[in-house]
Amino acid sequence: MIADDKELKVTLERIAQFQAQLAHLRQVESNPANYHSAASGLLSEIDRMQLEVREYLSTHPTEVETVA
Repeated sequence: MIADDKELKVTLERIAQFQAQLAHLRQVESNPANYHSAASGLLSEIDRMQLEVREYLSTHPTEVETVA
């Protein structure tokens, strides 16, 4: 779970890196079955991270509990 804006930034950067990896793989992998096999894990991770981003952005900063 994303706890603050710094973690949000890191997660967005990771999503961009994974997307770039997928775009590159799509260009260099000539076998569709191999591409789908390799891409499925990356796509699942992107989906998971995007859900975390969505959950974080759906709350207002005043709604987040702070642990002291």
